[in-house]
Amino acid sequence: MQISKDILKKIIVFQQTEITEHHIYKRLAGTIKSPENAKIVAQIASDELRHYEGLKKYSGQDVAPNWFTMWKYYLISRIFGFTFGIKLMELTEKNIQKDYDDIIAVVPDAAVFKHEEEIHEEKLVAMLDEERLQYAGSVVLGLNDALVELTGALAGLTLALQNTKLIALSGLITGIAASMSMAASEYLSTRSEETTKNPVRAAIYTGIAYICTVSLLVLPYLLFENYYLDLAITLTTAVIIIAVFNYYISVAKGEPFRARFLEMAGLSLGVATFSFIIGYFIRLWLGVEI
Repeated sequence: MQISKDILKKIIVFQQTEITEHHIYKRLAGTIKSPENAKIVAQIASDELRHYEGLKKYSGQDVAPNWFTMWKYYLISRIFGFTFGIKLMELTEKNIQKDYDDIIAVVPDAAVFKHEEEIHEEKLVAMLDEERLQYAGSVVLGLNDALVELTGALAGLTLALQNTKLIALSGLITGIAASMSMAASEYLSTRSEETTKNPVRAAIYTGIAYICTVSLLVLPYLLFENYYLDLAITLTTAVIIIAVFNYYISVAKGEPFRARFLEMAGLSLGVATFSFIIGYFIRLWLGVEI
């Protein structure tokens, strides 16, 4: 059958996608400690190579991988976890899969490839498990508590104290003490539950998430003298942290982004607004002038 230039071009694009993903999965399989997860990723790599070879029968051409894309997703997977990297890649690939319908009439095997891409790989990826996702709840606890408490505390302190150094000092003392308290609470909570999670690791994840969040929220008060500007930067930072973390969770765990983001952002900003007002009235009531 004569293949048109347009169809041939699409086949070559699919070939490059498949061979690129083959190299990504192959490299990732060698870095995964869990034998079960390594086997899953190696199987996906094998499937991608088989798809490439199948398409090559129709194009008659060897196609080189997109090395930039390969290294991009490989590094993302190494930094943020292979589950996040693979699922992010699969989300990007869905746009390409839609074009498979254009070549099915000419390349019957494409229907099989599309089915495997949409169903088979999705099930394999859903089986992936990773420590950082097992402890996602602990990270959420640390992040959410730090965001709600510290944005509220800093907003109240900003209007009550009106001194960047004092606000930063109070925020850091409050944040460090609260992080240790939250870590201890998470340790006791995890220890009392019937779970495979290690209580010590759960406490560490919670504490680290809390401390990192506190540091980012207090940082503007250590850099700039205008406390209203500092508060604006802190609230913006809080929203960015919420957006980034919820995007990570939405991709890695397949959960909706919008609802989670709006809920966390609404809580943090709502508490901050309320605390800001409370700080003003407490300052007037006590007659504090600094």
